[in-house]
Amino acid sequence: MELKEYFEFLISDYTLRTISIGTAVLGAICGMLGSFAVLRKQSLLGDAISHAALPGIAIAFLIIESKNSVVFLIGALLSGLLGTFWIRGIVNKTHLKSDTALGLILSTFFGFGMLLLTYIQKIPNANQAGLESYLFGQAATLVESDVWLMSGVTGISFIILLLFWKELKILLFDPDFTKTIGFNTKFLDILITSFIVVAIVLGLQTVGVVLMSAMLLAPAAAARQWTNKLSTMVIVAAIFGALSGVIGTGISASSNNLSTGPIIVIVAAIFVLFSFVFSPGRGLLFREIRFRKNRRDLQLHKTLSFMYHIAKDHANISHPHAIKILNNFQGFTRKTLKQLEDKNYISLDGNMWQMTPTGYEKAATLYDQISKSDE
Repeated sequence: MELKEYFEFLISDYTLRTISIGTAVLGAICGMLGSFAVLRKQSLLGDAISHAALPGIAIAFLIIESKNSVVFLIGALLSGLLGTFWIRGIVNKTHLKSDTALGLILSTFFGFGMLLLTYIQKIPNANQAGLESYLFGQAATLVESDVWLMSGVTGISFIILLLFWKELKILLFDPDFTKTIGFNTKFLDILITSFIVVAIVLGLQTVGVVLMSAMLLAPAAAARQWTNKLSTMVIVAAIFGALSGVIGTGISASSNNLSTGPIIVIVAAIFVLFSFVFSPGRGLLFREIRFRKNRRDLQLHKTLSFMYHIAKDHANISHPHAIKILNNFQGFTRKTLKQLEDKNYISLDGNMWQMTPTGYEKAATLYDQISKSDE
């Protein structure tokens, strides 16, 4: 399917339009709230919450004995919140670290959820068909009411972030100072954690329990590579998340054999990989370029410094010297000399070199800087 055909199909087809908008909104809220999980070094929290939500879905089905997405979301939300508070309780009341608590809750709740799903499959009730789709998600089941619900929660989350922006920002980077100036850190922690739970629960129907943590963390991890500013990171993460949803839905729609949820996660992972390599500040490519440039500059400065020590012993700094006098200096290369000449630090004449006033002044400045650093 060509791009033009896809957009025409997107406008005309209700199902594709609904899924695209829904996944875009889901990606935006996950990127926005996932930024706080990444910066708080709670990356495993999303994985634990998504797995902890599974028993809530199963118990909700056992109570109503029919499929109702709103009831399932409520059950998943309560179960996810319960798992979150248990994690906090284990960390605060015992000597166990947070990663241990996360692993315990994740495995326990997920195991209990799988047990309930197995039990439900053996119940003589035709309504349980498709319940296992919450494991890996089934975006095709999204309807307009689900999109409105996602949009409403995203809007509320954005408003809450704006209202508590200063407090949450201070909490992220200096929790002790936040407590010192009188803010209720416990309330703020519960607030942001609860919204993260809500975002995860909203995505279970689309991406599923297993892959939801990637949807929460990947856009934020990608955005972190491009900026050091929290507000910019939140916006960029929301954009990456929305694009992952739209592009993933488009790729899935172009083939009948590709599930939407996994494709969305793969697209988000591609954003992460691209950011890791090509972001100007932290990208591996630009880091290597800066490393090579710094090493090249260091080699030039060392060569220039060696020449300076030779030239300063003469009354005339422009006194010509034979290039072979540099043979005892290991950093010297013909390429280095050419670069120094291009910078007007030295002039070359056959096998002779001489230092220019500009080069002598630059070398003297470098020498003074080194001397001061040694002191």
